Amino acid sequence: MKMFVTELRGKTVMTNDGQILGMIDNFVVDTKTGEIKHVLVTPAEDIETRLFDTDAEGRIVLPFKGMKAVRDVVVMENITLE
Repeated sequence: MKMFVTELRGKTVMTNDGQILGMIDNFVVDTKTGEIKHVLVTPAEDIETRLFDTDAEGRIVLPFKGMKAVRDVVVMENITLE
């Protein structure tokens, strides 16, 4: 299913096992190809951000390739929290 990026902004992001990572804030796009490379996620309060790559504003940087939109949430595949 195809979606507009604007439809994904503000969606909750969670792991395969249902742990909430946060909400989608923005995207990083390759300006040469137009391909979305990363998703910037405002972390949930109980997420340990040191386990992830973060940007200068403290947002979690996740690969776009691992995203799967499921109804009102986005599931990041291959990410587990320990």
